[in-house]
Amino acid sequence: MSHVFHRHARHDYPVAVSGDGVYLVDREGRRYLDASGGAAVSCLGHSDRAVSDAIARQVAKLPYAHTSFFSNEPMEELAARLVASAPAPLDKVYFTSGGAEAMEAALKLARQYFVEKGEPGRVHFIARRQSYHGNSLGALAVGGNRWRRAPFEPLLVGASHVSPCYSYRDRRTDETADAYVERLAAELEREIARLGPKTVIAFVAETLAGATLGAVPPLPGYFRRVREICDRHGVLLILDEVMCGMGRCGTTWAFEPEGVAPDIVLIAKGLGAGYQPIGAAVVAGPIHEAIRSGSGFFQHGTTYHGHATACAGALAVQRRLHDEGVLARVRPMGERLETGLRERFGSHPHVGDIRGRGLFWALELVSDRQSKAPFDPALRLHARVKAAALQAGLLCYPMGGTIDGRQGDHVLLAPPFIIEPREIEELLHRLASALESALRTN
Repeated sequence: MSHVFHRHARHDYPVAVSGDGVYLVDREGRRYLDASGGAAVSCLGHSDRAVSDAIARQVAKLPYAHTSFFSNEPMEELAARLVASAPAPLDKVYFTSGGAEAMEAALKLARQYFVEKGEPGRVHFIARRQSYHGNSLGALAVGGNRWRRAPFEPLLVGASHVSPCYSYRDRRTDETADAYVERLAAELEREIARLGPKTVIAFVAETLAGATLGAVPPLPGYFRRVREICDRHGVLLILDEVMCGMGRCGTTWAFEPEGVAPDIVLIAKGLGAGYQPIGAAVVAGPIHEAIRSGSGFFQHGTTYHGHATACAGALAVQRRLHDEGVLARVRPMGERLETGLRERFGSHPHVGDIRGRGLFWALELVSDRQSKAPFDPALRLHARVKAAALQAGLLCYPMGGTIDGRQGDHVLLAPPFIIEPREIEELLHRLASALESALRTN
Protein backbone atom coordinates (compact mmCIF):
# COMPACT_ATOMS: atom_id res chain seq x y z
CA MET A 1 0.00 0.00 0.00
CA SER A 2 1.25 3.47 -0.93
CA HIS A 3 1.56 6.04 1.84
CA VAL A 4 1.38 8.87 -0.71
CA PHE A 5 -1.69 11.12 -0.54
CA HIS A 6 -2.44 10.95 -4.26
CA ARG A 7 -4.69 13.32 -6.21
CA HIS A 8 -7.34 10.62 -6.58
CA ALA A 9 -7.70 8.54 -3.43
CA ARG A 10 -9.26 5.55 -5.18
CA HIS A 11 -6.91 5.33 -8.14
CA ASP A 12 -3.86 3.09 -8.54
CA TYR A 13 -1.22 4.98 -10.48
CA PRO A 14 1.48 3.44 -12.64
CA VAL A 15 4.93 4.40 -11.37
CA ALA A 16 6.99 6.42 -13.83
CA VAL A 17 10.69 5.53 -13.67
CA SER A 18 12.31 7.15 -16.71
CA GLY A 19 11.87 9.47 -19.65
CA ASP A 20 12.92 9.14 -23.26
CA GLY A 21 12.24 12.17 -25.44
CA VAL A 22 8.46 12.53 -25.78
CA TYR A 23 7.87 9.25 -23.92
CA LEU A 24 7.56 8.30 -20.26
CA VAL A 25 8.31 4.76 -19.13
CA ASP A 26 6.69 3.05 -16.15
CA ARG A 27 8.04 0.44 -13.76
CA GLU A 28 6.58 -2.36 -15.90
CA GLY A 29 8.42 -1.12 -18.97
CA ARG A 30 5.37 0.36 -20.73
CA ARG A 31 6.00 3.45 -22.83
CA TYR A 32 3.54 6.36 -22.96
CA LEU A 33 3.62 9.06 -25.63
CA ASP A 34 3.19 12.31 -23.69
CA ALA A 35 0.76 14.23 -25.89
CA SER A 36 -0.01 16.83 -23.23
CA GLY A 37 3.43 17.50 -21.75
CA GLY A 38 1.91 16.48 -18.41
CA ALA A 39 -0.14 19.65 -18.05
CA ALA A 40 1.53 21.60 -20.89
CA VAL A 41 4.76 21.53 -18.89
CA SER A 42 7.33 19.28 -20.59
CA CYS A 43 8.12 21.35 -23.65
CA LEU A 44 11.55 19.71 -24.04
CA GLY A 45 10.40 16.19 -23.31
CA HIS A 46 11.72 14.05 -20.51
CA SER A 47 15.42 13.48 -21.19
CA ASP A 48 17.08 16.74 -22.18
CA ARG A 49 20.72 16.31 -21.19
CA ALA A 50 21.67 19.99 -21.51
CA VAL A 51 19.07 20.98 -18.92
CA SER A 52 19.82 18.16 -16.48
CA ASP A 53 23.55 18.87 -16.73
CA ALA A 54 22.96 22.57 -15.99
CA ILE A 55 20.98 21.62 -12.90
CA ALA A 56 23.70 19.24 -11.73
CA ARG A 57 26.38 21.92 -12.16
CA GLN A 58 24.36 24.41 -10.14
CA VAL A 59 23.67 21.91 -7.35
CA ALA A 60 27.40 21.28 -7.10
CA LYS A 61 28.14 25.01 -7.03
CA LEU A 62 25.27 26.56 -5.03
CA PRO A 63 21.91 24.78 -4.69
CA TYR A 64 20.11 27.47 -2.66
CA ALA A 65 20.55 30.77 -0.88
CA HIS A 66 17.58 32.52 0.72
CA THR A 67 16.53 35.62 -1.20
CA SER A 68 16.11 37.69 1.98
CA PHE A 69 19.93 37.61 2.19
CA PHE A 70 21.24 37.09 -1.35
CA SER A 71 20.53 37.30 -5.02
CA ASN A 72 22.10 34.58 -7.16
CA GLU A 73 23.67 34.45 -10.62
CA PRO A 74 21.15 32.14 -12.36
CA MET A 75 18.24 34.26 -11.11
CA GLU A 76 19.84 37.50 -12.31
CA GLU A 77 20.70 36.03 -15.72
CA LEU A 78 17.28 34.43 -16.21
CA ALA A 79 15.50 37.68 -15.34
CA ALA A 80 17.65 39.62 -17.79
CA ARG A 81 16.93 37.11 -20.55
CA LEU A 82 13.18 37.19 -19.97
CA VAL A 83 13.03 40.99 -19.91
CA ALA A 84 15.14 41.19 -23.08
CA SER A 85 12.47 39.17 -24.91
CA ALA A 86 9.52 41.10 -23.46
CA PRO A 87 7.97 44.34 -24.78
CA ALA A 88 7.84 47.55 -22.77
CA PRO A 89 6.77 48.24 -20.11
CA LEU A 90 7.63 44.74 -18.77
CA ASP A 91 10.90 45.21 -16.93
CA LYS A 92 11.13 43.21 -13.68
CA VAL A 93 10.72 39.52 -12.82
CA TYR A 94 9.48 38.09 -9.53
CA PHE A 95 10.29 34.36 -9.37
CA THR A 96 8.12 31.77 -7.65
CA SER A 97 7.92 27.98 -7.44
CA GLY A 98 4.95 27.59 -9.79
CA GLY A 99 1.98 29.12 -11.54
CA ALA A 100 -0.45 29.41 -8.63
CA GLU A 101 2.27 31.08 -6.57
CA ALA A 102 2.88 33.50 -9.43
CA MET A 103 -0.82 34.40 -9.49
CA GLU A 104 -0.89 34.90 -5.72
CA ALA A 105 2.12 37.20 -5.97
CA ALA A 106 0.54 39.15 -8.84
CA LEU A 107 -2.74 39.71 -7.00
CA LYS A 108 -0.97 40.98 -3.89
CA LEU A 109 1.43 43.08 -5.92
CA ALA A 110 -1.42 44.68 -7.88
CA ARG A 111 -3.23 45.56 -4.67
CA GLN A 112 -0.09 46.94 -3.02
CA TYR A 113 0.67 48.99 -6.13
CA PHE A 114 -2.53 50.97 -5.67
CA VAL A 115 -2.02 51.27 -1.91
CA GLU A 116 1.43 52.74 -2.58
CA LYS A 117 -0.11 55.13 -5.12
CA GLY A 118 -2.63 56.39 -2.59
CA GLU A 119 -5.63 54.54 -4.06
CA PRO A 120 -6.57 52.10 -1.27
CA GLY A 121 -10.17 52.08 -2.49
CA ARG A 122 -9.23 49.76 -5.33
CA VAL A 123 -10.28 46.37 -3.96
CA HIS A 124 -11.95 44.43 -6.80
CA PHE A 125 -10.65 41.97 -9.37
CA ILE A 126 -12.57 41.09 -12.54
CA ALA A 127 -11.84 37.81 -14.31
CA ARG A 128 -13.67 35.49 -16.71
CA ARG A 129 -16.02 32.58 -16.27
CA GLN A 130 -14.48 29.17 -16.97
CA SER A 131 -10.99 30.50 -16.32
CA TYR A 132 -8.40 28.67 -14.26
CA HIS A 133 -5.54 30.41 -12.49
CA GLY A 134 -4.39 27.84 -9.94
CA ASN A 135 -5.63 26.01 -6.86
CA SER A 136 -4.44 28.30 -4.05
CA LEU A 137 -7.17 30.39 -2.43
CA GLY A 138 -6.33 33.68 -4.15
CA ALA A 139 -5.96 32.01 -7.53
CA LEU A 140 -9.25 30.11 -7.02
CA ALA A 141 -10.96 33.38 -6.13
CA VAL A 142 -10.19 34.96 -9.50
CA GLY A 143 -10.67 31.64 -11.28
CA GLY A 144 -14.06 31.17 -12.85
CA ASN A 145 -14.54 27.39 -12.79
CA ARG A 146 -17.52 26.66 -10.56
CA TRP A 147 -16.61 23.02 -9.88
CA ARG A 148 -13.17 23.94 -8.54
CA ARG A 149 -14.49 26.88 -6.53
CA ALA A 150 -17.56 25.26 -4.96
CA PRO A 151 -16.08 23.48 -1.89
CA PHE A 152 -14.00 26.50 -0.92
CA GLU A 153 -16.40 29.32 -1.80
CA PRO A 154 -16.77 30.57 1.81
CA LEU A 155 -12.98 31.02 2.01
CA LEU A 156 -12.53 32.98 -1.21
CA VAL A 157 -12.11 36.73 -1.49
CA GLY A 158 -14.65 38.42 -3.70
CA ALA A 159 -14.07 38.60 -7.44
CA SER A 160 -16.51 39.08 -10.29
CA HIS A 161 -16.55 37.23 -13.59
CA VAL A 162 -17.53 38.24 -17.11
CA SER A 163 -17.90 36.11 -20.23
CA PRO A 164 -14.87 34.46 -21.83
CA CYS A 165 -14.10 34.94 -25.50
CA TYR A 166 -15.64 31.56 -26.45
CA SER A 167 -16.77 31.97 -30.02
CA TYR A 168 -17.78 28.32 -30.61
CA ARG A 169 -20.61 28.47 -28.09
CA ASP A 170 -21.25 32.10 -27.18
CA ARG A 171 -21.11 33.97 -30.49
CA ARG A 172 -24.56 34.27 -32.03
CA THR A 173 -25.14 32.85 -35.50
CA ASP A 174 -26.06 36.29 -36.87
CA GLU A 175 -23.13 38.03 -35.15
CA THR A 176 -19.87 38.99 -36.85
CA ALA A 177 -16.60 38.39 -35.06
CA ASP A 178 -16.17 42.15 -34.58
CA ALA A 179 -19.67 42.51 -33.16
CA TYR A 180 -19.04 39.66 -30.73
CA VAL A 181 -15.82 41.31 -29.55
CA GLU A 182 -17.69 44.57 -29.03
CA ARG A 183 -20.36 42.76 -27.02
CA LEU A 184 -17.71 41.30 -24.74
CA ALA A 185 -16.04 44.71 -24.41
CA ALA A 186 -19.37 46.29 -23.45
CA GLU A 187 -19.89 43.60 -20.80
CA LEU A 188 -16.51 44.41 -19.26
CA GLU A 189 -17.32 48.13 -19.34
CA ARG A 190 -20.61 47.50 -17.55
CA GLU A 191 -18.95 45.41 -14.85
CA ILE A 192 -16.35 48.10 -14.19
CA ALA A 193 -19.13 50.68 -14.00
CA ARG A 194 -21.17 48.48 -11.64
CA LEU A 195 -18.27 48.05 -9.24
CA GLY A 196 -17.10 51.63 -9.64
CA PRO A 197 -14.11 52.41 -11.88
CA LYS A 198 -12.02 53.67 -8.97
CA THR A 199 -12.54 50.43 -7.04
CA VAL A 200 -11.19 47.95 -9.62
CA ILE A 201 -7.61 46.71 -9.31
CA ALA A 202 -7.22 44.53 -12.40
CA PHE A 203 -8.77 42.45 -15.13
CA VAL A 204 -7.30 38.92 -15.09
CA ALA A 205 -7.43 36.60 -18.11
CA GLU A 206 -5.66 33.67 -19.71
CA THR A 207 -4.35 34.82 -23.09
CA LEU A 208 -5.48 31.48 -24.51
CA ALA A 209 -7.89 29.72 -22.18
CA GLY A 210 -6.28 26.58 -20.83
CA ALA A 211 -7.31 23.59 -18.76
CA THR A 212 -10.95 24.38 -18.00
CA LEU A 213 -12.08 25.81 -21.35
CA GLY A 214 -9.66 23.98 -23.62
CA ALA A 215 -7.17 25.97 -25.73
CA VAL A 216 -9.61 28.70 -26.78
CA PRO A 217 -7.78 31.48 -28.65
CA PRO A 218 -9.03 35.07 -28.48
CA LEU A 219 -10.68 36.54 -31.54
CA PRO A 220 -8.70 39.27 -33.34
CA GLY A 221 -9.08 42.60 -31.60
CA TYR A 222 -10.41 41.21 -28.33
CA PHE A 223 -7.40 42.04 -26.19
CA ARG A 224 -6.90 45.40 -27.89
CA ARG A 225 -10.39 46.38 -26.73
CA VAL A 226 -9.69 45.00 -23.25
CA ARG A 227 -6.44 46.99 -23.08
CA GLU A 228 -8.23 50.18 -24.15
CA ILE A 229 -10.89 49.75 -21.47
CA CYS A 230 -8.34 49.01 -18.74
CA ASP A 231 -6.26 52.03 -19.71
CA ARG A 232 -9.27 54.32 -19.70
CA HIS A 233 -10.17 53.36 -16.14
CA GLY A 234 -6.65 52.97 -14.72
CA VAL A 235 -7.17 49.22 -14.30
CA LEU A 236 -4.23 46.82 -14.57
CA LEU A 237 -4.25 44.02 -17.14
CA ILE A 238 -2.90 40.73 -15.77
CA LEU A 239 -2.43 37.98 -18.35
CA ASP A 240 -2.03 34.39 -17.22
CA GLU A 241 0.30 32.54 -19.60
CA VAL A 242 1.24 29.80 -17.16
CA MET A 243 -0.06 27.18 -19.59
CA CYS A 244 -0.08 28.92 -22.97
CA GLY A 245 3.12 30.99 -22.75
CA MET A 246 6.87 30.48 -23.14
CA GLY A 247 6.62 29.34 -26.75
CA ARG A 248 3.68 26.94 -26.42
CA CYS A 249 1.64 28.93 -28.95
CA GLY A 250 4.54 29.60 -31.33
CA THR A 251 5.82 32.88 -29.88
CA THR A 252 7.69 33.44 -26.62
CA TRP A 253 4.73 35.35 -25.22
CA ALA A 254 1.26 34.21 -26.27
CA PHE A 255 0.06 37.84 -26.22
CA GLU A 256 2.46 38.88 -29.02
CA PRO A 257 -0.02 38.36 -31.90
CA GLU A 258 -2.68 40.33 -29.99
CA GLY A 259 -0.81 43.62 -30.35
CA VAL A 260 -0.93 44.48 -26.64
CA ALA A 261 1.32 44.24 -23.62
CA PRO A 262 -0.02 43.46 -20.13
CA ASP A 263 0.99 45.15 -16.89
CA ILE A 264 1.81 41.76 -15.38
CA VAL A 265 2.20 38.44 -17.20
CA LEU A 266 2.47 35.12 -15.39
CA ILE A 267 4.58 32.22 -16.64
CA ALA A 268 5.53 28.84 -15.21
CA LYS A 269 5.11 25.50 -16.97
CA GLY A 270 7.19 26.03 -20.09
CA LEU A 271 9.60 28.28 -18.22
CA GLY A 272 11.32 25.32 -16.58
CA ALA A 273 9.90 22.51 -18.74
CA GLY A 274 9.29 20.42 -15.62
CA TYR A 275 12.95 19.94 -14.78
CA GLN A 276 12.61 22.07 -11.64
CA PRO A 277 9.57 23.77 -10.04
CA ILE A 278 9.55 27.42 -11.13
CA GLY A 279 7.19 30.23 -12.09
CA ALA A 280 7.36 33.99 -12.42
CA ALA A 281 5.43 37.23 -12.58
CA VAL A 282 6.92 39.55 -15.19
CA VAL A 283 6.03 43.07 -14.11
CA ALA A 284 5.80 46.50 -15.72
CA GLY A 285 8.44 48.99 -14.63
CA PRO A 286 5.98 51.55 -13.20
CA ILE A 287 4.56 48.95 -10.79
CA HIS A 288 8.03 48.15 -9.47
CA GLU A 289 8.86 51.85 -9.27
CA ALA A 290 5.75 52.54 -7.17
CA ILE A 291 6.97 49.98 -4.63
CA ARG A 292 10.61 51.16 -4.79
CA SER A 293 9.78 54.83 -4.31
CA GLY A 294 7.04 54.10 -1.76
CA SER A 295 7.49 51.65 1.09
CA GLY A 296 10.38 50.00 -0.75
CA PHE A 297 9.22 46.54 0.31
CA PHE A 298 6.86 44.09 -1.40
CA GLN A 299 4.91 42.48 1.44
CA HIS A 300 5.16 38.98 0.06
CA GLY A 301 7.69 36.18 -0.10
CA THR A 302 8.09 32.42 -0.03
CA THR A 303 10.94 30.19 1.05
CA TYR A 304 11.96 28.95 -2.37
CA HIS A 305 11.29 31.90 -4.66
CA GLY A 306 14.28 32.67 -6.84
CA HIS A 307 15.73 29.22 -6.09
CA ALA A 308 19.19 29.09 -7.66
CA THR A 309 18.93 25.52 -8.98
CA ALA A 310 15.44 26.07 -10.39
CA CYS A 311 16.61 29.26 -12.12
CA ALA A 312 19.65 27.47 -13.54
CA GLY A 313 17.40 24.79 -14.99
CA ALA A 314 15.01 27.35 -16.47
CA LEU A 315 17.92 29.31 -17.92
CA ALA A 316 19.12 26.15 -19.69
CA VAL A 317 15.58 25.59 -21.01
CA GLN A 318 15.46 29.11 -22.43
CA ARG A 319 18.84 28.60 -24.12
CA ARG A 320 17.57 25.41 -25.72
CA LEU A 321 14.43 27.13 -26.94
CA HIS A 322 15.99 30.32 -28.26
CA ASP A 323 19.71 29.81 -28.86
CA GLU A 324 19.43 26.27 -30.19
CA GLY A 325 16.25 26.76 -32.19
CA VAL A 326 13.78 24.45 -30.48
CA LEU A 327 11.12 27.18 -30.34
CA ALA A 328 11.25 27.44 -34.14
CA ARG A 329 9.79 23.91 -34.31
CA VAL A 330 6.52 24.90 -32.66
CA ARG A 331 4.83 26.52 -35.65
CA PRO A 332 5.63 23.86 -38.28
CA MET A 333 4.91 20.98 -35.90
CA GLY A 334 1.78 22.78 -34.73
CA GLU A 335 0.59 23.16 -38.31
CA ARG A 336 1.19 19.46 -38.88
CA LEU A 337 -0.74 18.60 -35.73
CA GLU A 338 -3.61 20.90 -36.68
CA THR A 339 -3.81 19.41 -40.17
CA GLY A 340 -3.83 15.90 -38.73
CA LEU A 341 -6.51 16.76 -36.20
CA ARG A 342 -8.76 18.30 -38.83
CA GLU A 343 -8.25 15.41 -41.24
CA ARG A 344 -8.84 12.78 -38.57
CA PHE A 345 -11.58 14.44 -36.49
CA GLY A 346 -12.98 17.30 -38.60
CA SER A 347 -16.05 15.27 -39.60
CA HIS A 348 -16.26 13.12 -36.50
CA PRO A 349 -19.88 13.02 -35.27
CA HIS A 350 -18.79 13.69 -31.69
CA VAL A 351 -16.13 16.36 -32.21
CA GLY A 352 -17.78 19.76 -32.24
CA ASP A 353 -14.78 22.07 -32.33
CA ILE A 354 -11.05 21.86 -33.02
CA ARG A 355 -9.19 24.90 -31.73
CA GLY A 356 -5.83 26.14 -30.62
CA ARG A 357 -2.55 27.70 -31.69
CA GLY A 358 1.01 26.43 -32.03
CA LEU A 359 1.34 23.16 -30.11
CA PHE A 360 -1.67 23.90 -27.92
CA TRP A 361 -4.89 22.27 -29.22
CA ALA A 362 -8.17 20.90 -27.99
CA LEU A 363 -11.09 18.86 -29.27
CA GLU A 364 -14.49 19.74 -27.77
CA LEU A 365 -16.64 16.61 -27.60
CA VAL A 366 -20.38 16.75 -28.23
CA SER A 367 -23.22 14.26 -28.35
CA ASP A 368 -24.56 16.01 -31.46
CA ARG A 369 -22.58 18.23 -33.85
CA GLN A 370 -25.61 20.05 -35.24
CA SER A 371 -27.00 21.26 -31.92
CA LYS A 372 -23.63 21.28 -30.08
CA ALA A 373 -25.37 19.40 -27.28
CA PRO A 374 -22.87 18.12 -24.69
CA PHE A 375 -22.77 14.60 -23.34
CA ASP A 376 -24.56 13.87 -20.07
CA PRO A 377 -22.08 14.85 -17.34
CA ALA A 378 -22.95 11.62 -15.50
CA LEU A 379 -21.15 9.70 -18.25
CA ARG A 380 -17.84 11.37 -17.31
CA LEU A 381 -16.72 10.99 -20.90
CA HIS A 382 -13.52 12.94 -20.28
CA ALA A 383 -12.45 10.45 -17.61
CA ARG A 384 -13.20 7.55 -19.96
CA VAL A 385 -11.11 9.13 -22.69
CA LYS A 386 -8.21 9.60 -20.28
CA ALA A 387 -8.39 5.97 -19.12
CA ALA A 388 -8.67 4.63 -22.65
CA ALA A 389 -5.76 6.79 -23.79
CA LEU A 390 -3.60 5.58 -20.92
CA GLN A 391 -4.44 2.01 -21.88
CA ALA A 392 -3.39 2.84 -25.45
CA GLY A 393 -0.06 4.27 -24.25
CA LEU A 394 -1.05 7.93 -24.71
CA LEU A 395 -1.05 10.75 -22.18
CA CYS A 396 -3.58 13.49 -22.99
CA TYR A 397 -5.43 16.03 -20.84
CA PRO A 398 -9.22 15.52 -20.98
CA MET A 399 -11.42 17.72 -18.81
CA GLY A 400 -15.10 17.91 -17.94
CA GLY A 401 -17.29 20.93 -17.26
CA THR A 402 -16.05 22.79 -20.32
CA ILE A 403 -19.21 24.86 -20.77
CA ASP A 404 -20.11 25.89 -17.23
CA GLY A 405 -18.11 23.81 -14.77
CA ARG A 406 -20.56 20.93 -15.04
CA GLN A 407 -21.49 20.28 -18.67
CA GLY A 408 -19.16 19.66 -21.59
CA ASP A 409 -16.01 17.64 -22.28
CA HIS A 410 -12.80 18.41 -24.13
CA VAL A 411 -9.40 16.86 -24.71
CA LEU A 412 -6.35 19.13 -24.46
CA LEU A 413 -3.14 18.38 -26.38
CA ALA A 414 0.18 20.09 -25.65
CA PRO A 415 3.01 17.81 -26.79
CA PRO A 416 6.72 18.59 -26.31
CA PHE A 417 8.23 20.96 -28.86
CA ILE A 418 10.70 18.23 -29.84
CA ILE A 419 7.93 15.99 -31.21
CA GLU A 420 8.67 14.49 -34.65
CA PRO A 421 6.21 14.03 -37.55
CA ARG A 422 6.10 10.25 -37.03
CA GLU A 423 5.24 10.82 -33.37
CA ILE A 424 2.42 13.19 -34.36
CA GLU A 425 1.01 10.39 -36.52
CA GLU A 426 1.31 8.01 -33.59
CA LEU A 427 -0.44 10.58 -31.35
CA LEU A 428 -3.33 10.92 -33.79
CA HIS A 429 -3.72 7.16 -34.19
CA ARG A 430 -3.72 6.49 -30.45
CA LEU A 431 -6.07 9.41 -29.74
CA ALA A 432 -8.57 8.16 -32.33
CA SER A 433 -8.41 4.69 -30.82
CA ALA A 434 -8.91 6.04 -27.28
CA LEU A 435 -11.83 8.23 -28.31
CA GLU A 436 -13.63 5.38 -30.08
CA SER A 437 -13.04 3.08 -27.11
CA ALA A 438 -14.45 5.67 -24.69
CA LEU A 439 -17.48 6.30 -26.89
CA ARG A 440 -18.23 2.57 -27.23
CA THR A 441 -18.58 2.28 -23.45
CA ASN A 442 -21.33 4.95 -23.28
